[in-house]
Order: sequence, then C-alpha cells, then structure tokens
Amino acid sequence: MNRRTTHSLQLRAALAVLGTLTVLVGVVQPAMAAPRPEGGTAPGPVSRDFTRAAAEFDVPRDVLIALGYGETHLDDHAGLPSQAGGYGVMHLVSNPDQHTLELASRITGETPRDLRRNTAANIRGGAAVLRAYADDAGLGRARRHDADAWYPIVARYGGATEPSSARLYADTVYAFLADGVQARTPDGEELTLPARPVAPERGRYEAAVAPAAQSPDYPSALWVAASTSNYAAGRTASISKVVIHVTQGSYAGTISWFQNPTAEVSAHYVVRSSDGQITQMVRDKDTAWHARSGNASGIGIEHEGYIDDPTWFTDAMYRSSAALTAYLCDRYVIPKDRAHIVGHSEVPGNDHTDPGPNWNWTYYMQLVGGSTGGGGGGVQLTFPSYDTLRAGSSGAQVSAAQSLLNAQGFGVGTVDGSFGAKTTTAVTAFQRARGLGADGVVGARTWTALLSAGTVPSLRQGSTGADVQRLQRSLTAALGRTVSADGDFGSGTEQAVRDYQSSRSLSVDGQVGPATWGALQAGR
Repeated sequence: MNRRTTHSLQLRAALAVLGTLTVLVGVVQPAMAAPRPEGGTAPGPVSRDFTRAAAEFDVPRDVLIALGYGETHLDDHAGLPSQAGGYGVMHLVSNPDQHTLELASRITGETPRDLRRNTAANIRGGAAVLRAYADDAGLGRARRHDADAWYPIVARYGGATEPSSARLYADTVYAFLADGVQARTPDGEELTLPARPVAPERGRYEAAVAPAAQSPDYPSALWVAASTSNYAAGRTASISKVVIHVTQGSYAGTISWFQNPTAEVSAHYVVRSSDGQITQMVRDKDTAWHARSGNASGIGIEHEGYIDDPTWFTDAMYRSSAALTAYLCDRYVIPKDRAHIVGHSEVPGNDHTDPGPNWNWTYYMQLVGGSTGGGGGGVQLTFPSYDTLRAGSSGAQVSAAQSLLNAQGFGVGTVDGSFGAKTTTAVTAFQRARGLGADGVVGARTWTALLSAGTVPSLRQGSTGADVQRLQRSLTAALGRTVSADGDFGSGTEQAVRDYQSSRSLSVDGQVGPATWGALQAGR
C-alpha cells in the first residue's frame, strides 16, 4: 500500500470522529489541471475563474474549489454577508478579528465592493489570501504544487481561534478533496471536482485533536464550549420552546465564531449539513444569545447553511436535528407543536428571516413526532408579519392563505405556494362573503379575517391552546405587529387585545368574546 493510500485511509479514520462527509465521487485528475469538459461542453465561467485564480497565485485549483464549496456551496448569496461577516464564494471575512476581505483588496487591487459582489474577483481574492499565507509559512514553489502541503494554510484561512476548530475546518476541506464534489452555481453552471487521494500534512495541527468530548446534555452530540463572552450563565425563565436557526455560514466556521469572544452570539447546538453531526456549545441550563426575546426560555439549534440555498438542508440534517428536538421536548416537557418549536423569524422582536422558505416544516415536525400545527393541514401559519399577496406571489405565506381558504370552503385546489388564477378567484369569493373589498389581494384585512375564521370561544388571560394561537395570529395581522403565537394568553396577548379593541371602538376589557371575534372575522 503506497504512502498516499495509507494517509488517505488515515484521514478517513480521523474524520470518523467528525462524521462521514458524503459528496459525489468522480475521476481522479491532477490538482492543478482544469476539469475535462464533459460531453463536449466547455467549462463555465465559475470554473474558468477558479482556473485563472489558481494559475495567477500558484494555488492548487482543487484546494480552491474544495474550500469554496465547504464555505458556501459555491453560492455568492448576492453579496450578502454570513453570520461572521464573510462574503462571496470564498467567504472573504471582515469582522473585528478577521480581515481577509481587506487583505485580498490590498493584494489584488480589487475594491472591497467588487470582492463582495463579483464572483471572479472574490475567487481571485481567496486565492490571493491563500498565497499570502503560504508565503508567510515559507511554502516554496515546488511544495505549492502539492495540495497536501496546503493543509496548515487552509486551517489558517478558516480564522479559528482554537487549534482544534482550525483542524475541524481543514479536515472538512480535505474530506471534500478526497471524496470529490459536484455542485451547481446559482446560475446553473455545474462544476465537478473529481475525487483524489489525499495525505494532508497537518504540521502543528496534528496534535490539535478534533472535538471528541461528549455533550453533557445530549449524549449523541459532541461538546465544544462557546466563549463565556457569548452567553449568560443560568436562566431567568424556564425552558419552554426550541428555536430553529440557519447559520448563514459553515459548520466549522460557526463553531469557530461562537468561540470568538467578540461575536456576542451563540446557540446551544450546531448541526452539520452533510451527515447531521451535532456539536453542543452552550449548556441547556445557560442562556445562549440567539433569539433576543426568546433567549431566556428557548433552546437554540443552528443548522449549517444559508436560507436561500436548499442544498444545505439534507435528510441527514433533518433527521438528526429532529431527534435532538424530540429529546429536548421530552426532557423539558415542551409540547411538540409549531407554537413551541419555532423559527427564529417567529420569535417576537427579531428581524431575522431564518430558517426561511426552503426549510420543510411539515417534514421536520413529522420527524419530531409532533403536530405541524394550527389547522393548516401541516402548512406553516405563524409568521412575525403577514405580507400583502396577489397574483404572481409565491412562498410559504401563499401556502398559508391557500390552506386557510380551503379550510373555509373557498377551494383553491392544491396548496402549492403559487398565487395563480384559482387562488385569486377563491380570495375574491372569500372577500365578498365577508363584506371586504373584493380585489383578489390578500392584505391586512383579508389576512385578519382568514386567520381568525372558526369558532368564537370566550378567551381571557390564562387561556391556552389552538384557539389562543388563532387569536394571536389574527392580532398580528390586524395590528401590524408581532404577537407571539405561542398558544398562551398572557399579559402580552391581553395588551394586544386591549389595543385592538381600543382601535376598533370596541369595549376595552382585554377579553375576547363574540364582539371581538366578530370584528376580527369581519377583517376590521
């Protein structure tokens, strides 16, 4: 058995602690070569960008691609930053402790704006940073042609403050090198990185043992402590909800960011996309900083990926995360429903949108073994605000409106999240039946009528259940502000009821009887 084969097997053994990364395998080719065209098709623009950048800065092309894939799945996310302040395919970072964006600008002469928004410039910038780090490490020309020699350079690129996290980052990149990658860019370009033997030369990172300690709260998870600057010891409220997040970054990068004392953010758990591996970073008994008003009572679970790219949401991730959520619900007596298992966007006082429209709540709740919630037949009905919908709209809120219309007998047919002619006809019919302006547009009044439709039970502070949740959703639409749809009629809900009653010239008592229900169901 030759040296490369032996070391390739050793790498896979080391990665057993981290989990098995699964990517598509292709044919072996030299590290610096451009991919052979398949079926006579010439390489696309992103593939050529990698080839040019690799040649200009004498960096192995395969390393560039594997690193970019590990960071972003080769998606530039329209120039928007990651949670750690990283931009573009190569995740060039600008935050208080890491300045690879600025370094890339100095070396290449590209403006920070172009590095953030232009994929070719960003890939060139990533290659420039890697080459600068290689020069710092004394990596000579001959060694630069050996992808295995770049391991310490890749580990530094990840920006981790802890050697074990740096090793986790670099091992992930080298696993992609070993197994190969097949990716599709946002413009539809297919880019293949064939599998290749690897024997990474870890150098000082060889002794930096990858995270292997067992979680103190969830036996299936690893334990890597977040910086004590990024969470608060203890809690001021009992645990009553699970909050689902998306990292807007990579698994290793998120773990590193939560270890950085300047981050001022954390979550209790982080879940990896490829295999569902879980790392706990804050004890359940402590308050992670992940959801503002939900911090005191929530357990935060971060999922590797970006909200606009569904390729990150793998079956392995869903199943692993759902098992964790079910465990937490059983341990802390949390109802397994959508009032208590919520997205970051659904927590009052937040301006985040994760987990976003690509997160499959119906499937996730089925895996958790709970209720998908709220009379919507498995469709998400709870949102921090309700958008105006019309012909041509699409997404989760259209699905919610369609489901509610169907439930009231105004059939739209299949709930598909696409606001077409059938949905317009059903909305118009519903509006006529409720005495609303029949324009086929779902605005605040139509949302209020749809969300409140149903029975009219008397509700007051202390009431609980699905009827309270229905009330809370309709108040959110009517008042134009988030009323937590948690199914518990507390002081916040009572104040919202009083505000609604006052603004609609109703008797103000903070209780919901026939008059208040009647106003809501009329879309007032």
